[in-house]
Amino acid sequence: MNESCDPGDDIDEPPSPTPILTPSPAPWQYTLHIPNDLRAVTICRRTLGVILSAHGLPHLAESAELVATELVANAVTHTKGPAALRLHWAGGILRIEVWDADPTPPEPPAPPARDLLLAEAGRGLALVKCCADGWGWYHLGGAHLLGGEGKFVWCELAEAA
Repeated sequence: MNESCDPGDDIDEPPSPTPILTPSPAPWQYTLHIPNDLRAVTICRRTLGVILSAHGLPHLAESAELVATELVANAVTHTKGPAALRLHWAGGILRIEVWDADPTPPEPPAPPARDLLLAEAGRGLALVKCCADGWGWYHLGGAHLLGGEGKFVWCELAEAA
C-alpha cells in the first residue's frame, strides 16, 4: 500500500473564497419566448435567477423573481397565445417586461380590501406595484415580437433594492 509521506497532507487548506461578482456596468438584455403553459412561469423564474447571479446581481433576485412570476403568470393565465419575458439592465435599473399577444390593457391594481388580501388570485399587479420602483404597460402596434401585436407590461427595480 502506497502512502504519501508529504508532511502537507495532514494540513487542511482553507477553501478558496467564492468570487464576488460585481454588477456589470455595461447594458445587457435577454428575451425568453415562452408558450402559453403554466410551467413557463417556473422556467422564467429560474432562468431570471441564473441571469441575475451570472451578472453579479443576486441581491435583486428575490424581488425580480416575485414580480416576473406575477407578470408571466398573468400573461399565460389571461391570454391565449405565446408570451415573452424580456430583461434589460442599464444604468443600475433592471427592467422586466412581459409581452403577450392580447392588446387589452391590464386591470390596474385596486386598493387592497381585506377580502382581496386573503384571496389566492387577483393580487398580481398589486404585488408588482408594491415591490417595484415603477410599473406600467404599453400597446404594440408594429412587428416587435412574434405576431407584432399585443402589449408589454413592465416594471423596474433599482440596483439599490
